[in-house]
Amino acid sequence: MKKIVLLLLLVLFNVNIFAQVEIKGSMGINFLSIPSLQDYINQSFAPSNSQLPTFNSAVIFSIEVGTFISKDIEVSLEVPYQIYSYTENIGLGQYELAYNQIPPSVLAYYVISGNGYNFKFGGGVGPRFVNVAEKKKWQGSEVSFSSIGFGGLMRIEGNTVLSDNVFANIGLDLRYDLNGEPENSSGTKLTNLVQNEVVNLNTFSMGLRLGISYLIGYSN
Repeated sequence: MKKIVLLLLLVLFNVNIFAQVEIKGSMGINFLSIPSLQDYINQSFAPSNSQLPTFNSAVIFSIEVGTFISKDIEVSLEVPYQIYSYTENIGLGQYELAYNQIPPSVLAYYVISGNGYNFKFGGGVGPRFVNVAEKKKWQGSEVSFSSIGFGGLMRIEGNTVLSDNVFANIGLDLRYDLNGEPENSSGTKLTNLVQNEVVNLNTFSMGLRLGISYLIGYSN
C-alpha cells in the first residue's frame, strides 16, 4: 500500500509531465449502517422507544488531489474526515459515543468531458483509521478505542464550470469499510456484554457530497 501511495504522489506532483492537476474540497452527509455498533447501543443504552435505526447520518469533509493522465482518465488521492456521535440520557446519567474516521483512498476515474462540464465514474481503496470515544458520565469515565482497517468506495460525480478554472461538483458515494474491532490503550476491546461479543465497526454507507475544485492547466 505504501508503494502505491508513493507512486501516486510522484504522478500527482509531476506537473511538468501531466499538466492538468485538480485540487478539490468537499463536504457531505453519509448514511451509515454499522450493525454491530447499532446492536451494542440499542441493547445497552438506547431506550426501547428510541432505538437506533439501520442507517444513521454522519458528516464527512474531504480534500482530494488528482491528475489527468489522459483526456479521460484521472487518478487521485483523497483524505476525508468523517464524524458521527450519539448522545442519550439513560436515567443514571448521560451516555456519549463519538465515532471519528479518517478513510484515505487512492482513486481512479473515467471522465466524460464536455464544454464546461464533466462526469466522472470511478472508485478506489485505502486504509481506514477509526477512533471511538465512549463517555459514561454517571461513572465519570471516558475511554478511547481505535482500530485500523481497509475499505473501498464507488463514486459518480458531476462537475460544472463556475469561472475560469473553478468547478462546482456533486457526487454520490457507496462505501464498504472493514474497520475491525477497536481496542483501548491497554488492549481491551469494546464489548457488547448483552451478547457477550466484541463490537466490530464494519460499515456500509452511502452519501451525497458537494464541493469546489480548482484545475491547474485547464483549458475550456
